[in-house]
Amino acid sequence: MAVVQISCTPLGEGNGGLSKFVAGCLKLVQESGLTYQLTPMGTILEGELDEIFALVRKMHESPFNAGALRVSTLIKIDDRRDREHTMAGKMRSVQERLEQND
Repeated sequence: MAVVQISCTPLGEGNGGLSKFVAGCLKLVQESGLTYQLTPMGTILEGELDEIFALVRKMHESPFNAGALRVSTLIKIDDRRDREHTMAGKMRSVQERLEQND
């Protein structure tokens, strides 16, 4: 299972507000059924790479479909195959280390 961070940003929109574009991408994420977390700087997806890559393509196209003429998409992939790998597990691991240092 992979954990992927994605940020799709329309460029040159001029008015500064991007929430309508983010909402369009997030609707696709919700429809996908994948586990996700929206953050102020992007969206984190959890699932199998084939499913995520298909969704990434749709997310990249979404701002164009909403009128953007240029889109910059950043993707960061954390793919671990030797044991269970989830967003919750990654967070739990850090929290446990913090508690050990108290």
